[in-house]
Amino acid sequence: MCGIIGFMSKKGRLIKGDKIAKALDSLRDRGNGEGSGYVGYGIYPEYADKYAIHVFIDNTVDFPQIKSKVEEILQRYGIIVKDEEIPVDDSVIKKEHISWRFFYEMDEKYAEIEEDKIVEMVIEINSKIDGAFIFSSGKNLGVFKAAAWPDEVAKYFKLDTYEGYMWLSHARYPTNTKGWWGGAHPFNLLGWSVVHNGEITSYGTNKRYVESFGYECNLLTDTEVVAYLFDLLSRKHKLPIEYVIGALAPRFWKDIDNMDDEKRKICEAIRMTYAGAAMNGPFAIVIGTNQGLVFSNGEVDNKNDMLGFTDRIKLRPLVAAEKDDLLFISSEEAAIRLICPELDRVWMPDAGKMTIARFEE
Repeated sequence: MCGIIGFMSKKGRLIKGDKIAKALDSLRDRGNGEGSGYVGYGIYPEYADKYAIHVFIDNTVDFPQIKSKVEEILQRYGIIVKDEEIPVDDSVIKKEHISWRFFYEMDEKYAEIEEDKIVEMVIEINSKIDGAFIFSSGKNLGVFKAAAWPDEVAKYFKLDTYEGYMWLSHARYPTNTKGWWGGAHPFNLLGWSVVHNGEITSYGTNKRYVESFGYECNLLTDTEVVAYLFDLLSRKHKLPIEYVIGALAPRFWKDIDNMDDEKRKICEAIRMTYAGAAMNGPFAIVIGTNQGLVFSNGEVDNKNDMLGFTDRIKLRPLVAAEKDDLLFISSEEAAIRLICPELDRVWMPDAGKMTIARFEE
């Protein structure tokens, strides 16, 4: 049921957030007003080399104490360069949480394990500090989300004041879990951001798998685990992105048996090694990243990508389109044409196959 749409300028052109908000609002029938959100890449050029850490802190009299606990953990490993409340329009949505952002620099002594330390801090704050949770932790990107309709979230966070080269968005229709601010999409960790339509029926297995590597799921929805799986397989295990998709949406054994020897051995190894990462159920997923990807031919990209894929039967819709330097991926073509009526190409990605946009040199 959920609505998803993302687009990326392969030339790095900056586009205001009102474009993605208009497109997502056209998919509001795919949600129920219990969760909507956006993520923009390239929106903090003045702090591009700093981590932009967005935190929801309960809007209660305990706010100063909770914020102080968050600062204590951050300052344990680095320096808070700047912090402030994220500008919002209080007249649009009831402020259940105060949205705070820290521009953060890790201490040089952690340079070789910097990203691992950021992940540790996110998990520690989200699991140990009551009344606070980090929902965005990458560089030069920011997540904006709440339990509300798409247009309300966009107005609340003043999305039209931000410009980014890549935007992802999501209108949620909660089924198995409640609608709340933390359960809204996108889900983010470091440079990975995930929006998802459908249901990960293997969530229990996937959750146990990532938690065996030190991650901890706290946000009460199956999509959170997808962000951690991408971080684990791509950043930590350094798998080529084709193998990551092959692990998460693996080929059927009957199809693997009919492959040539070299490809069959690779697919067999992926399925057996990463059985705990395989996702079952109906899903369509769009990922944004500035982490950098490795490809199976040995190529390494220049750190800015948007990709989409579905389950191996394609039980949830996904459509892609191009116009000049823009790639769009969405639940519906109508949402794309609302903001870009004339398209160069439109296609339906095959089940379980990846569609990707990469920065041009």
